[in-house]
Amino acid sequence: MTTSLPVNLKHTNDIHPAVDIPLIREAVCPERTLWSPTELRELTRSVTDAMATPLLDIVRFDTQQRWWTRLALTMGVEVWLLSWAPGQGTEPHDHGGASGSFTVSIGELGEEYRHPDGPVRTAQWQAGETVAFGPDRAHRLRNHSTRPAASVHAYSPPLRPVREYRALTDFVGA
Repeated sequence: MTTSLPVNLKHTNDIHPAVDIPLIREAVCPERTLWSPTELRELTRSVTDAMATPLLDIVRFDTQQRWWTRLALTMGVEVWLLSWAPGQGTEPHDHGGASGSFTVSIGELGEEYRHPDGPVRTAQWQAGETVAFGPDRAHRLRNHSTRPAASVHAYSPPLRPVREYRALTDFVGA
C-alpha cells in the first residue's frame, strides 16, 4: 500500500474523487506535516462518521484477496479505506515508524498487538470503535466473523514501508 510521494503533493493534497468535499479537505489539514496518535484517532473517526454513505459506495469486498483504496494523501498523513471479507487478515507488521489509527466502519475486526518487550495482547473491535497507536507497536488484524468488515486507517508520517514479521514476538521496536 505504500508508494513514493508524488512531486505535486509538496504543494497540494490528493483526495479520492468520491470523498473530495470541503469537509475532508479541511480534515486532512494539508499544512500539518506530522500527526499525533490522538489527531489520527480524530481523523479516522471523523472520516468514518462524516463519510459513511460515500464510503459504502466506494468499498468493495473480494473473497480472493483483501481490497483497499487510498482516500487521501498529504505531506503529513495518508488515509486508506480497507475491506475484510470473512477470514481475511494481515501478517504481523508495524508501520515503519509511523503512528497510526483505524476506525472500524462496518462489522468487526480482531487484533493481536505488541509493544516492544511486552506481551502479545488481543482485542476485538466493533463498528464505530477507534484505535490509535504510536510508532512503537506491531499488530495483526483479522476478520474472524462470518460477515464482511471495513475500516478507515490513517498513518503519519505517510508512505513509510510496512515491515512484516514471522510472529509478533519478533517485533523489537521501530
